[in-house]
Amino acid sequence: MTIRLEEPRDYRAVEELTRAAFDTPDRVERSKVGCPLEHYIVHKLREKDGVMNLSFVAEIDCRIVGHIIYSNAHILRPCGSKVSVLNFRPISVLPEIQKAGIGSALMRYSIKEAKNMGYGAILFFGHPEYYPRFGFVPSSDFGITDRNGNNYPSFMAMELKESYLKDVSGKFIEADIYNDDLNREQAKEFEKQFRLKGEL
Repeated sequence: MTIRLEEPRDYRAVEELTRAAFDTPDRVERSKVGCPLEHYIVHKLREKDGVMNLSFVAEIDCRIVGHIIYSNAHILRPCGSKVSVLNFRPISVLPEIQKAGIGSALMRYSIKEAKNMGYGAILFFGHPEYYPRFGFVPSSDFGITDRNGNNYPSFMAMELKESYLKDVSGKFIEADIYNDDLNREQAKEFEKQFRLKGEL
């Protein structure tokens, strides 16, 4: 397996991979549009807020089998100042080869690269049983909440620079596509490109 930066020629393959990875009944039901939303989110992050030098694909025998993308985010402090951080998601692996270490390899590689590039911290929402193995801890350890002032086990953080989040309490504000900019009607229209003949 090799890991490299995503290139424009990979876009469609990455979107198809992401769609397949998240095409589960629970994801489709929660999306409220009859399809997963993650491939549309990847598409939109390339236009705005995505960190393209932290968008990586994993390949086996020249076939893309995994992908991860990061986006710009910030912590809004009570005084009104902002502290820049990273967010990541989605991370996708082809369904037929999930649990083979591809997601873990993408995580470790991308964290190392983000640290080398000088980023200070990563915050995100994910499975609290899985991500601590990479060094993530509850965001509450740093006094950081979600945008609504809430905290829960799935909201996690990792410092890439020592003490970067020390005394930086506040609210985590993700890229707009995860909240206000997620136009479900546009996502539904985008999904039509992926429908098999006879499904429309």
